[in-house]
Amino acid sequence: MQRLRTLSLPLLCWLGAAAAVAHEIPSDVTIQIIAKPAGERLELLVRAPLEAMQDINFPTFGPGYLDLAAADTQLRNAAMLWLANDIELYESGQRLARAGLVAVRASIPSDRSFRAYESALAHLRGPPLPAATELIWQQALLDVLFEVPIESEQSTFAIRAGLERLGLRVVTVIRFVAPDGVERVFQIEDYEGLVELDPSWFQAAFRFVRQGFEHILDGADHLLFLFCLVVPFRRELRALVLIVTAFTVAHSITLIASAYGLAPDVLWFPPLVEVLIATSIFYMAIENIVAANARTRWGIAFGFGLVHGFGFSFALRNTLQFAGDHVLTSLLAFNVGVELGQLLVLLLLIPLLNVLFRYVVAERLGGIIAAVVVAHLAWHWMADRYAVLREFRLNWSDAFAAFWGSGLRWLALGLASAAVAAVLLQRFASHSGVRRSADRKT
Repeated sequence: MQRLRTLSLPLLCWLGAAAAVAHEIPSDVTIQIIAKPAGERLELLVRAPLEAMQDINFPTFGPGYLDLAAADTQLRNAAMLWLANDIELYESGQRLARAGLVAVRASIPSDRSFRAYESALAHLRGPPLPAATELIWQQALLDVLFEVPIESEQSTFAIRAGLERLGLRVVTVIRFVAPDGVERVFQIEDYEGLVELDPSWFQAAFRFVRQGFEHILDGADHLLFLFCLVVPFRRELRALVLIVTAFTVAHSITLIASAYGLAPDVLWFPPLVEVLIATSIFYMAIENIVAANARTRWGIAFGFGLVHGFGFSFALRNTLQFAGDHVLTSLLAFNVGVELGQLLVLLLLIPLLNVLFRYVVAERLGGIIAAVVVAHLAWHWMADRYAVLREFRLNWSDAFAAFWGSGLRWLALGLASAAVAAVLLQRFASHSGVRRSADRKT
């Protein structure tokens, strides 16, 4: 027993040390990166919290003050192991060599030099903190200046910042300062992949086409709405095209309007839209059970499409920063991606439903069963999302003020005018058809 205690004591100590190290990983870490091409080199200025460098023992004195006079080697090792090794830089699509270390500093938490490129560069090229500075090492900031050779400062540049191992939640703020002084700011949570620092229209379009395609395939609520929208009319090509086109045009209008700031900028608006999206699915499912009319379905698709467009816009809020100067191009590309995703779903869904209703279950019964299942799911979504919306204590006076204070009033007037014109044209076409039919009979 004594021997067992002797063997277990080091094991317990090791487990305790491992647990302590695990708890030392910061929960929230913010990394600041400034990139600027200058002549034949790319300057990369990086700021990160020192406590995120877990495997390096920094020299200390007193109650845990960083020994600045003896910490230069450890600071350089931390800069290369935890930053340089995980940051990839690209010039015109070609990966550059690993950045070389030029300068490294420990800074106090209140230092504000990284607010701008010029002050950050002056800070890193200036004198370090006095050796006698009493700076708790867990509160210190690691500031680093890297340089990497480039062909031309007029090239296009991209960065892949794989710094997510520095904390449980890592936010990376990247500033790209172009040679003409134009500055672009990106805020990335965890890992984003390759980020084009000054994207061309083609790069922006490709990124957002892919995002729109992935978003529609990942969005269960949008897919269920599309399912309910087209199931009754899958054999009527003309009606199907009109319905899907109405939905596409509508969500494109509100998506672009929201991206240009024409939607209410209030906290309750996103949860309200989520409730309305669930309501649209529930309504469509119930209508499929009762009676679906091709003459009115396109108008309903257009109305609910306006709501879904706001839902799409929420997915773009954090990614429009990657559009560069090509915001409109990116929005249109996102819509193209959404339409490609919808087309793929329809190409797979319609043949599957044809086979199902022909060999497994009668069409009417199968349609009712599917609509009941979707309505049940949408009802629970409505209840859950309404519970979230109620937390905002929305009243109608606030809603009206937010609506009137945004550009949506002009959008609403335009859509109302378009709707009236569409109804009048439809009635005129119907009346003309009746007259032509009567003339043929006479």
